[in-house]
Amino acid sequence: MKAIIVYESHWGNTAAVARAIAEGIGSGARVLATDEATAEVISDVDLIVAGSPLLGFSLPTESMLKGMATNASKDPTPPDLSHPSMRAWLETLPSGSGRAAAFETRIWWSPGSAAKAILKRLEALGYGPVGKGERFIVEDKYGPLRAGELERAKAWGATLAQAMADEG
Repeated sequence: MKAIIVYESHWGNTAAVARAIAEGIGSGARVLATDEATAEVISDVDLIVAGSPLLGFSLPTESMLKGMATNASKDPTPPDLSHPSMRAWLETLPSGSGRAAAFETRIWWSPGSAAKAILKRLEALGYGPVGKGERFIVEDKYGPLRAGELERAKAWGATLAQAMADEG
């Protein structure tokens, strides 16, 4: 199975979850930032797993990212804003016929869902869902991930791989 895990990450938490998911999926899974997941790279994938942080109760917007850039000097660690947002990546993604799953990193109490927005867009482009979106918890705005979340991400990746194998 050819799988890619595409992510938007600002403080490294979502990227770490993406790597754990790929480890769980196993051989053939590649982890890519949004700018690396070009139409050519994803043209023949069997599974796209896409993830983003939940900001402002949804998928980050360009205005949120501009605000983050403006306030970066106030953050304990400046955010990585060098890659296109998940929202921008999804807007340029061509239609496809593979399968899809989505995840988000979030503070435990936060309402809304970035994963739901990602999966809705992937479905509209022809990628059939493999289950519901998954949430991985960060302790506060910048992280770290809650204890056990990377292990949970790896297990979820294995579950996705098994679901794909079962569909054969």
